[in-house]
Amino acid sequence: MTQPLVDRYGRVHRDLRISLTDKCNLRCTYCMPADGVPWIAKQNLLTTDEIERVAVVFAHLGVEEVRLTGGEPLLRPDVVDVVRRLANVPTSDGTLLRVSMTTNGIRLAGVMSDLADAGLERVNISLDTLRPARFRELTRRDRFDDVIMGIRAAQESGLRPLKVNTVAMHGVNDDEFVDLLRFAIDHDAELRFIEQMPLDAGHTWSRAKMVSGAEIVDRLSESFDLTELPGRGADPAALYSVDGGPRTVGVIASVTAPFCGACDRVRITADGQLRNCLFARDESDVLGLLRSGGSDADLAAMIRRSIAGKASGHGINDVDFLQPDRPMSAIGG
Repeated sequence: MTQPLVDRYGRVHRDLRISLTDKCNLRCTYCMPADGVPWIAKQNLLTTDEIERVAVVFAHLGVEEVRLTGGEPLLRPDVVDVVRRLANVPTSDGTLLRVSMTTNGIRLAGVMSDLADAGLERVNISLDTLRPARFRELTRRDRFDDVIMGIRAAQESGLRPLKVNTVAMHGVNDDEFVDLLRFAIDHDAELRFIEQMPLDAGHTWSRAKMVSGAEIVDRLSESFDLTELPGRGADPAALYSVDGGPRTVGVIASVTAPFCGACDRVRITADGQLRNCLFARDESDVLGLLRSGGSDADLAAMIRRSIAGKASGHGINDVDFLQPDRPMSAIGG
């Protein structure tokens, strides 16, 4: 129970992503269709007790940080309680789990102070455009002002680093990259551009719409002096200082410059399925094990088997690559 999670390629896994729900209050065009997707039945979602139990076992196995995702995690009614419980889980080195969250920010302003009091360490907020009309077209919802309020609440909370995530898309928001970076700097946040990945529900992803990491850097370099920083480690983003620092911008080039060789992440979906890679096509049934009376030792063994079977990379650029059956909203980022 105390040996670290090391796969056959020597990667040590310290980062756990837990999806709290597959539901979302946006319908982003690159993620799901306008009428949504079939939601997971409530009885098939991990309970808060089960989430805590899973986190405890992972912490014994060397996990140091839990990132709460969705869907939209703030749609879970007991999200503050989840944060509080996980933030009090001891790790194998005697510290406590670090708890972070990725959110679309719509409900964040109303719960930011409660989340911080519960032990949330930091937050990533998704924002793909600064134009309200474009936001409405892209997300199929008129919630731009709510997201901006959420970003401001996160800024005022003092939790750092505050990160803003932007999916870069040709013909959609590639004319806003400079404005988005200036917006992030003004809100004491680190902007992280993300290459669009093949994780949409409709399987309509196209490389033609994807802006590469190199293109992003070139575009930003027209207005800023960017210098790539060393010491990336397992961080999915390549970091660049902006105009000599201390401000930075990140570029997550999952497709064109995969960082699989340093990956330290493992995922649990909202319905309790263990995935050793975002693009894995196989899952391990944690929920079934827990509800059939499996012990913590059984769970640890299942986790170790999954990590042992992890592939060397996601394979997006292989000729035989197959997109996962589940969309991003069901997997959890």
